[in-house]
Amino acid sequence: MAIFEHSVRIKADADVVDCCITEQPLMAQWLNPFLSCESIGPWSVDVGSRFRFRLNVPMLRPALDCVVKERGPGLVEWEFSGFFVGTDRWECFAQEDGTLLVNRFCFEIPNALVQIGFNLFAANLTRQDMMAQLQRLKTVAEKFSNAELL
Repeated sequence: MAIFEHSVRIKADADVVDCCITEQPLMAQWLNPFLSCESIGPWSVDVGSRFRFRLNVPMLRPALDCVVKERGPGLVEWEFSGFFVGTDRWECFAQEDGTLLVNRFCFEIPNALVQIGFNLFAANLTRQDMMAQLQRLKTVAEKFSNAELL
């Protein structure tokens, strides 16, 4: 099992950060532009809700089918299957000056050839993208939080 974990401190309440990790219009602002999150049915992040995360690259459109495995205030964990099998957990921890957001991506790649390709070409890009997404999410959350105060 591979585990990629990154975190970011955000100058916004955990409630605001929770909205950013669960509400479609806010997610669209920080998700990788080559990644789309499609709800299967009405948008909901309740446990059992189903989604498809699709990588939008020319000639290919690989997708991971996901289900919300765990949900609580400041917490959403997606469980997925496809070319990856595992979880993507987003968890907020209230801090004196805002929120610590931790993203923990735990996965296995069942197909040995796909795993070799991932390790050679995509593992470092995935880590970099996770960090970049957290920075974009931080920007969105802090802007949203400041807008609420106006």
